Amino acid sequence: MPSDRAAEPAVELLELRVLEGPNRFTNRPAIKIEFQGDPEAAAGAARAAGEAVRRLHHGLGVPAPRVVFRESEDGRRALAAFAWRRRVIAQAIAGAAARLALGGGNERRELRALRAVAEGPRPALPTPRAPIVAVTGTNGKSTTTRLIAHIASQAGMVVGMTNSDGIYLRGELIEAGDWTGFGGAGRILTEPEVDLAVLETARGGILLRGIGYQHNDVSVVTNVSADHLGLQGIDTLDELAEVKGAVVRITRRGGWAVLNAQDPRVWAMRLHTHARPYAFSLNPAAPGVREALRARGRAAVLYKDHLVLRRRGHRGVRVASAADLPVAFAGLSRYNMANALAAAAACDAVGIPLDLIASGLASFNQDQSVNPGRLNLYGRKGVLVLVDFAHNEAGLAGLLDVCARVAAARGRVRLGLGTAGDRSDEILHQMAKLAGSGVDDLVICEKRHYLRGRDLAGMNAIFRRGAAEGGYDGRIPTYRTELGALKALLARSRRGDVVAVMSHVERDEIFAWLAREAYRPVSLPRLRALLAARRAAS
Repeated sequence: MPSDRAAEPAVELLELRVLEGPNRFTNRPAIKIEFQGDPEAAAGAARAAGEAVRRLHHGLGVPAPRVVFRESEDGRRALAAFAWRRRVIAQAIAGAAARLALGGGNERRELRALRAVAEGPRPALPTPRAPIVAVTGTNGKSTTTRLIAHIASQAGMVVGMTNSDGIYLRGELIEAGDWTGFGGAGRILTEPEVDLAVLETARGGILLRGIGYQHNDVSVVTNVSADHLGLQGIDTLDELAEVKGAVVRITRRGGWAVLNAQDPRVWAMRLHTHARPYAFSLNPAAPGVREALRARGRAAVLYKDHLVLRRRGHRGVRVASAADLPVAFAGLSRYNMANALAAAAACDAVGIPLDLIASGLASFNQDQSVNPGRLNLYGRKGVLVLVDFAHNEAGLAGLLDVCARVAAARGRVRLGLGTAGDRSDEILHQMAKLAGSGVDDLVICEKRHYLRGRDLAGMNAIFRRGAAEGGYDGRIPTYRTELGALKALLARSRRGDVVAVMSHVERDEIFAWLAREAYRPVSLPRLRALLAARRAAS
């Protein structure tokens, strides 16, 4: 019996997006034309749109741009992208090309209409007044950004900084919010008094508007790991690396690309930039370290528990001991030591003297005032509390590693598990599996305002299945808030226990409650003493 419903189209236009700065596809502002549908049809439409873009430019008597093509892993999405010089006419050409690709236009009519379109403005990227250090990666962006800004400020520079908490000038918050995209960069780069701009640059901003500056002087990439996959057309780690690699591609010739030499996707970014390589690595024998030095680059490595900066033909210079760095948690936090290496490398790259880098690293206290929500440690009567963002599998692995190292010999590790809903089922499952294998007491702290389209019950079910697969066989209750989860875990904690909460929503409320309950920040000397006492007791 024939259906009354019209047949679904084999392909349709999914998105036509104007990118105002350097992006995944090109170092210039670009327009993306993306199609969705049957694999062959989607790819065919993208190719047809690209050819139409070229023909329409020729028909208007202007040089045709290079067109970039991409297909999703499952083939159901395909796109064509090209750089633009004048926004209005380029956007009109893209629209006409999309219609022609879908068989809904006539090329002569489209050209006739395009000849009546005003060209529109040129790209409006700010002209930097000061050197730029751009920081990207999946984990550690905010900590590394804050570290670089702190060291530079301590060295006497006027620093403008953007990160996921806001826009900062001279260390003062001038605009709260997530400013890791186009707008935050524009705000800082027009400040006349800034000596150095330190800009956290996130994937979302690159994908939605492009990078908010034409070039940087130093780029830093911390790592590429699974996070936000399945969003905005990014399904694989290779695609994610391509997005973040845009920050490296636009680093000035003669500038520095500070790259994680232990992450193959990050280290490969050196092949697509004119900048000099500055490797950082917890393993001083990593091949990337040797390669950087052979290429007349530099390296920052952890050698015999010291942060060491190396140049070709020179002996390495010890900058600091890992045990003396608050951010490294007395040497316990390996991933924060990697962040410290990256920050030291970036500061060396902009010419800050090594003694000032050392003093800046030593004075960066790991507390809520300096680095909020990143391994903030509190204690009361032998019970420790860790408040951390830990928004993905790599972040949670680092948090649990620190918890295990800080807990007393017979102490228990207790965790409030939760993250935003814009992660794939697989990422949520793996996070819960990791938690299930690494904690003694597990609860779910819900992020009801950050479900981002997910069903709350379904998300909790994924967490429970993952934890069970990880080996956790206890009951896993849920709490409506992060603070509620923390209170419940603390209510059953004993001396020697460590309670960690993955905080994304109620960070300030948690800090205020801990202060009222007489939990005090644990300083580096106190942490050392605590660890020494626990080693002696065991």
